[in-house]
Amino acid sequence: MPAFEDHELGSESQKRPQTPKFEHLQKIVSHGSPAKYNHTIPVPSNGHYGSIEVPNTRSSFAESDALKHSLSVAPSQVDRRESRNSFGTTLPIPRSKRQSRLSSLANEDGRPTRPGMPAIQPTRDILSSQVQDMSAVKTSAAKDMAFAFDIDGVLVHGDRLIPEGKRVLEILNGDNELGIKIPHIFLTNGSGKPEAARCAQLSKILHSPISTEQFIQSHTPMSALAEYYDTVLVVGGENYQCREVAKQYGFKDIIVPNDIVAAQSTISPLKEFFTAEQRATSTPRDFSKVKINAILVFSDSRDYATDLQIIMDLLQSKDGVLGTVAKDATKQSLPIYFSQGDLLCPTEHPIPRMSQGTFRIALEAIYKAVTGHELERVVYGKPELATYKYADEVMTSWMETIHNEEKLPKNIYMIGDNPQSDIIGGNMYGWNTCLVRTGVFQGGENDEKNPANFGVFKNVLEAVQTALKKELGADFKCQWSDSMNPVTGGHSVSAIE
Repeated sequence: MPAFEDHELGSESQKRPQTPKFEHLQKIVSHGSPAKYNHTIPVPSNGHYGSIEVPNTRSSFAESDALKHSLSVAPSQVDRRESRNSFGTTLPIPRSKRQSRLSSLANEDGRPTRPGMPAIQPTRDILSSQVQDMSAVKTSAAKDMAFAFDIDGVLVHGDRLIPEGKRVLEILNGDNELGIKIPHIFLTNGSGKPEAARCAQLSKILHSPISTEQFIQSHTPMSALAEYYDTVLVVGGENYQCREVAKQYGFKDIIVPNDIVAAQSTISPLKEFFTAEQRATSTPRDFSKVKINAILVFSDSRDYATDLQIIMDLLQSKDGVLGTVAKDATKQSLPIYFSQGDLLCPTEHPIPRMSQGTFRIALEAIYKAVTGHELERVVYGKPELATYKYADEVMTSWMETIHNEEKLPKNIYMIGDNPQSDIIGGNMYGWNTCLVRTGVFQGGENDEKNPANFGVFKNVLEAVQTALKKELGADFKCQWSDSMNPVTGGHSVSAIE
């Protein structure tokens, strides 16, 4: 069972009123002392149809005071029992039934085989189906386990393949003794590209097909926010890809920092250059007439100085209008959401690089230094509860796609390289956690503060093979054998297990 507190999983999450509703939230206690002011920000509170509401709480400590840890001043999961999120309210995530897109065979000219009849299965599919029927107990166990993979540092390093990652996906996609597809999804704090583009990129690197139906980026659950905010500032990512992401999520009016720079060249005095290409792809307008409803940090900032300046201007503005200043400096003008909170991430560079968490901590420190008050913010991504609740939805849907069984597997294994996100999140949600040494973690036998409960492994292949043998038996073979074919195999197989 998940290790989250009961109040975090309250009955409010099951209600789906017809229209969104907003609440004003009072500033909570800071460092054990009553807050000096009442702080209210309108944020989504009750669900819109098609969303799940995930309650959030806030630690009584501000990260901007510590500036040393990507999670909280208590880096151990033993002490950390609350979300990093500021708003003491519910947080929406998508809940929409995904359409199964199981393919059928077609002739070379593109015409479907046997029109009006079931698709003809290739020989191996027929054989694997027979093997699964003959090994019913093992097949049932295979359908009742699943894997959730972090990507960077587990399967790839940037655009470079980790060799064991390729073999793992081959095994889980059917190259095993049952010929069965073992459910698995990809749960990454990576961001900045549309899901389809990222899946196509990963499919090419990993030499294995990856569907958007089994893929969750850090900002994927944030698509639910499109039901609540019309005009948003979207921050981060390469070029203008995050604008495209927001469009696909259904946001109606999307602004990126370069749109503002193109309209007001003096807004960022530390910006060294603004290229002709950047100007040509910007959409400037009179922002004194635009009310921005929320700030969404989808990915890592490519221009800290400019992005921090614009965000600070908006947070202190009157009703989210640039160029204005709120009369009450104790009130934050609009909500800000971050897609994830990782401080570091593995890349092709030999030492992990700074990630979105450092940008958030910098903003928190600046906001507090300027205003004297803590920044109210919401964080998605691992290890936040909203992301794991959404992972359940995706896992259940993927089970229906590959096995026509709409259920959540019982034994789920999270495989990651970052103890502070992959492992702490999986542990708190009741998953089996595997820590690999191919990314952020390079420590001893296990991480001291956030230990993986299933163990530490040299690489992802070793972790997956160990989990398969635990669930399916020590003799389980991670390779399909054509000897099951009665024509080529030269022997028969008993139908009795």
